[in-house]
Amino acid sequence: MTLSAEPPPHHDYNPSELVIRAIGPQDAEGLTKVLTMPGVRSGTLRQPFQSVAQTLRFIEGLSPADIVIVAEWRGMILGNAGLHAHLGRRKHSASLGMGIHDDFTGKGVGTQLLEKLFDAADNWHAITRIELNVFTDNEAAIRLYEKFGFEKEGTLRQYAFRHGAYADCYMMARLR
Repeated sequence: MTLSAEPPPHHDYNPSELVIRAIGPQDAEGLTKVLTMPGVRSGTLRQPFQSVAQTLRFIEGLSPADIVIVAEWRGMILGNAGLHAHLGRRKHSASLGMGIHDDFTGKGVGTQLLEKLFDAADNWHAITRIELNVFTDNEAAIRLYEKFGFEKEGTLRQYAFRHGAYADCYMMARLR
């Protein structure tokens, strides 16, 4: 007798069903699940453990200048992305951060999040410089960022301790 494996939860995923919307306190639990996934943690500076309460404090502490959105599919948070604006003489610039559910990378979630964020940055907030740091071995993220016009501006050697060793990252920016 052969047991059939259940299909993965995303076997019928359709990108047209993805809802991109502003983040809210109700997203704390779903976002925490995404942010604590091994692939997401590996690509960010996140600690191995994050509580729902910590995520809720992050959401509640966002400033009016921050633009943070989530991707939701059938009630499940698949990822988030945010632009965090700088102040003073750097008010034309913002830092980008994002994370995508490990099972949904490469399925267009990041593309949809960035399209919406950059529309807001370009047409509503007059942000002309978006910057980020990305680990040099995160090839999928680098390809996504380059697709949106990001260029490497430098390498930060031994930038962060990850998986028991120091890892390098690229500084990248998109100028408009």
